[in-house]
Amino acid sequence: MSRLRLLSAAALFAVAANASATSFIVTTDAVVNALKATSDATTNVISSSFKDDKIVLAARDDAASFVATEGNIRGVKLESALDHIRHKAPQLNASDAQLAQAILTI
Repeated sequence: MSRLRLLSAAALFAVAANASATSFIVTTDAVVNALKATSDATTNVISSSFKDDKIVLAARDDAASFVATEGNIRGVKLESALDHIRHKAPQLNASDAQLAQAILTI
């Protein structure tokens, strides 16, 4: 009888662990997809609106440094471009990192 209980407990544990892992994967996928959609929307707005903007184009090297150092290096041209973008497109609710990555896609 104790062997049956042990097998039942093991089976129940396996099912619960699988359900937790599946739930974690689904939740993670949803969060990642939402962040990707936000990033894609920001990139599309920046790319289409500012592809010929001299201030934004001049900030590409600074944006690359910013992204590569995870925000530790903030060049003057990047700061100017971020201010310029936020002034021209106030509807964007993007972080500095998202805007810097969008600048790199232009």
